[in-house]
Amino acid sequence: MLGWLRIAAVDGVTRDFYQRQLWDGKGSAIVETMSPHTMTIYAELCGHALAKAHARSGDAIAIGSYLGGGDSFDRAMAWFAEEYADQNERDYDALREAAASGRVAVERNL
Repeated sequence: MLGWLRIAAVDGVTRDFYQRQLWDGKGSAIVETMSPHTMTIYAELCGHALAKAHARSGDAIAIGSYLGGGDSFDRAMAWFAEEYADQNERDYDALREAAASGRVAVERNL
């Protein structure tokens, strides 16, 4: 976890500092025991927390200025999403083939 804080430094000047949590002092979900429905909710919560953390990590004006007013970033993100989806489909097909051949054990309808 990475965060920041603004404090008066030793010399009396107010500065921003990044901080990093070195040890995870929180509990963790036991995903191996989750039902598909519970796993879906858990994944949505993790995605929301990650998106919020990323949204807070930058200066919106600076990011907007960097991206500009054109649609090149939008097109790049759409391209990436399509490529990623295609890769997921290839990975899933490979998993299905491995399960069908017996190379991977699969449990269904948990």
